[in-house]
Amino acid sequence: MTVPVRTRFAPSPTGSLHIGNVRSGLFAYLYARHNHGQFILRVDDTDRERSTKQSLEEILADLKWLGMEWDEGPPDEAYFQTNRVERHREAALKLLRERKAYPCYCSAEELDAKRKQAERERRRPVYDRKCRGLDFPADLPLPDKSAGRNYTIRFAMPLDGETIVDDLVKGRMVFQNSELDDFIIVRSDGSPIYNFASILDDVDMQITHIVRGDDHVSNTPRQMQMAYALGFTPPAFAHLPQVLGPDGSPLSKRHGATSVIAYRENGYFPEAMLNYLARLGWSHGDQEIFSKDELINFFGFEACGKSAGVFNAEKLLWLNFHYLKERPLPRLVAEIKPFIAQRGWPIPGDDAWLEKAVATLHERAKTLVELVDFASFYLKDDIATDSKAAAKFLKPEIAEPLRALAAEIESHEGEVSEASVQAVFESVLARFNLKLGQLAQPVRVALTGGTVSPGIYEVIAVLGKRRTVDRLNAAVRLIVPTA
Repeated sequence: MTVPVRTRFAPSPTGSLHIGNVRSGLFAYLYARHNHGQFILRVDDTDRERSTKQSLEEILADLKWLGMEWDEGPPDEAYFQTNRVERHREAALKLLRERKAYPCYCSAEELDAKRKQAERERRRPVYDRKCRGLDFPADLPLPDKSAGRNYTIRFAMPLDGETIVDDLVKGRMVFQNSELDDFIIVRSDGSPIYNFASILDDVDMQITHIVRGDDHVSNTPRQMQMAYALGFTPPAFAHLPQVLGPDGSPLSKRHGATSVIAYRENGYFPEAMLNYLARLGWSHGDQEIFSKDELINFFGFEACGKSAGVFNAEKLLWLNFHYLKERPLPRLVAEIKPFIAQRGWPIPGDDAWLEKAVATLHERAKTLVELVDFASFYLKDDIATDSKAAAKFLKPEIAEPLRALAAEIESHEGEVSEASVQAVFESVLARFNLKLGQLAQPVRVALTGGTVSPGIYEVIAVLGKRRTVDRLNAAVRLIVPTA
């Protein structure tokens, strides 16, 4: 009988969710969903000094925003690693009792001296197993410096044979056990180390597949041997190549925004982020745009690349632009409102009007933040006029045509439409013998504060008669202060 697939994502709440980290979580999520399995969220919060409630809440919000829903996990306290410390200590004692682990009395100074000596001799700095042969009582407790038990616990690696990792991405990797040192599993203060706690949690939670970055490859044979020693079959592993910056170094803050929240707050869509991260190391033919359902249907580790993926912010922005253009206007209006509020501007109460405004801009903006910026002249009345634009287009000779345009628009019965605005423009152009550009650009500067906007008829139809007339008259007063 086939064992149901169970994958996990185990972020540490010590900071924002990194793009490279969430990419591993996404692949674990897609694999579980593709195989009709379960996706588990575990919080690896053993770094108590750096773990914060704020980071945890941010990570959970990021995952919900991305649509990476979990089947088991927070708020259930059983999925917080700090709540499983007694289980980790119990397992360490089991290894100690069975002589699969042993106490190490080497001081930090002694180990540091050995490491430096190995470096001088150009040897790999591995522990020399000095304490492995020492006898110790069967009931030796775990270390506790405060109680005078000043030692660590090391795992006794097999001294011969091989550890074979049939990685789902990298293929078969073979490690000689003799080259793997006896590493510490419990510190001198009695706290289990992460690598030990992590694999124990994985087998206890019946995780079938561990998906993570290939910077963890060196941990894998050690974790597999710990699982064997505890009587468990380790999960399968899929190690993904790292995500690099454009310069070929690991993606970091010097490359720009690297956290999920940064893109969320900058008005990106979760669909764009999911789509981009999935394509960062995985492919399905030449297809570039994927819905979430398509990602789930098509995903498999056999289509993951073996070389590092390079994060391309422009490609992500292009994807976001695609999703923004395709967004139904009512949905876009709902999504833009929090970004309007962030500016401190009043949110229009008329959704139909806001849809009209957004419709004139949504094929220009690439993010929701940019869309709000572009819509600023619609959303507030105290628009700032670009001084260079004013100097170039708001000249004395255009004052009378602007005044005439304002008068004709004001005398128009009812609210204006694009067609009625066009008719008024044609009347004023003929009256003053002007070409469209000679009038349209000054009007654009008067109404929007700049020289770039949607079509001027569209702009006026959205602004409405009263606001248009007021802004045109304000421009005339700017040109002719006594007007």
